[in-house]
Amino acid sequence: MPHKYNADRRHRISRTRYTVTNWKAYEAGLRQRGSLTIWFSEEAVAAWRAAPRTTPGGQLGSCHRDVVDPADGVSPAAAPDRRGSLLELMGLDLPVPDHSTLSRRSRTLTVALQAASGPVHLLVDSTGVKLSGPGEWLVEKHGTQRRRAWRKLHLAVDAKTGTIVASTLTSKEVDDGAELGPLLDQVDEPLAVADGAYDQDRVYDDVAGHSAEAAVVVPPRATAVLSPSAETDPTQRDRHIQASAEQGRMGWQKTSGYNARAGAEGAMSRYKRIIGDTLRSHTRPAQETRIAVTVLNRMLDRPESVRAA
Repeated sequence: MPHKYNADRRHRISRTRYTVTNWKAYEAGLRQRGSLTIWFSEEAVAAWRAAPRTTPGGQLGSCHRDVVDPADGVSPAAAPDRRGSLLELMGLDLPVPDHSTLSRRSRTLTVALQAASGPVHLLVDSTGVKLSGPGEWLVEKHGTQRRRAWRKLHLAVDAKTGTIVASTLTSKEVDDGAELGPLLDQVDEPLAVADGAYDQDRVYDDVAGHSAEAAVVVPPRATAVLSPSAETDPTQRDRHIQASAEQGRMGWQKTSGYNARAGAEGAMSRYKRIIGDTLRSHTRPAQETRIAVTVLNRMLDRPESVRAA
């Protein structure tokens, strides 16, 4: 977090120790992540094979739709073999589409994130992810370095549950504040908390246009000035500027609840440690990130810690 107390000598201060109070539930959640449970209903088995085709073209082997989990490390070409082996272990004689069929069908796949109910304390942040390119060996062998392509991943996190409730993927040139509107469209009643990159008038306008009663907690820039109507009708940004001047930046962070933004940074860290910082798909990267976010929400087992004496 910025503007910490004793920033010039923090390296001499011992780190605070915390004790986990829900070890049993947290450990069970970690074990559950590796659990492989497969269940086929009789209806699914009966509807697995596609109806005979009456128009010109090849016959469809199956009508089911499948995707590759970005967290399991299995390539799309190897996915059918894995699914076929699972069906064989279950004693089911069902056809498995090849990876070309799965890739073609995934173009129309829609992935909906877990919807938040009621007002949401929203934490917004962005990070860069790179498109996979030539490996280090090719660069070393040919002595050339290709320009690396980047995308910007924008996430909105529920501060209470840690669930990622909204996400978008844009080019690296897109400004953070410009992408707040598409994130808000995926949430009902937000209370937005973001870093200094979102200190823009259009951010406040977007939040007000979405939810008139929503609060915006964004640290004002060092060069921020009050609006002409600050004396008679102050805006939220004016009140943040005044509070920061009166209480100092650290005091404002405490009273405004800005410190909760660390939850967004934690979500970014989880994404890059579990999913990675590289996009595999060059044609549908936005779909890939939404699948990855859905996977992260299913793996949301967090320890409950209290400060040790």
